[in-house]
Amino acid sequence: MVLQAEEGLTTPSVRVLVATAVPAEREAVARAFPEAGAQVRLPGVSLVRTGAGHDLLAGGVGPALAAASTATALTAAALDGSPYGLVVSAGIGGGFLPDAPVGSLVVADAITVADLGAETADGFLPVTELGFGTVTHRPPPSLVRGVSAATGARPGTVLTVSTVTGTAARAAELRARHPQALAEGMEGFGVAEAAAAHGVPVLEIRAVSNPVGPRDRAAWRIGDALAALTEGFGKLAPALESWNPHDQ
Repeated sequence: MVLQAEEGLTTPSVRVLVATAVPAEREAVARAFPEAGAQVRLPGVSLVRTGAGHDLLAGGVGPALAAASTATALTAAALDGSPYGLVVSAGIGGGFLPDAPVGSLVVADAITVADLGAETADGFLPVTELGFGTVTHRPPPSLVRGVSAATGARPGTVLTVSTVTGTAARAAELRARHPQALAEGMEGFGVAEAAAAHGVPVLEIRAVSNPVGPRDRAAWRIGDALAALTEGFGKLAPALESWNPHDQ
């Protein structure tokens, strides 16, 4: 869905907030847009507004800060009378081999928090089995399909963790509990919780910088992942423009 501006440019009819963790990720997304972004300062957060109409937020590392920063931006937009119609959690992260190799792109069809719950003698219990909250947010299926087709991103579960996986045993445990998991990050669930509180659809896109497993910084390919993130967002516009928020 697009609106035609008088000068001939197209801008999305649905306002999009893209929430990354750190400025390097935000800058990678910004490079996908030819127009220079203007900085917009709001109480508690600072955004970069692209010429394509997207607002880019570097909201901080971890689900708690990501949720707080995203909620602040959503509230400010709503109070301004121009609410967002979509929130995208974007960044780099670990990929589960062999399905999500380094340099590949993943789009979440489920955003699942992996470590919110309780450890018991019988294993891990998610918070839902304790009678509280939720552990998964599901992006609009039609949008996930469109983004996958436009960017080549593989659809699957993206896990949110508060502690990055650093051992083969932990990677195997997560994959056993979440067989459809393709990647892990630290912000997606927090962003999704904020979006859900505002009744706004959410999407998560991750570019894989390293395998999930033993911590080996020499094997990280952060530059390649940031380049993949830029390339992915460069192909994203048709999917966002054709997406109908009422067609879930």
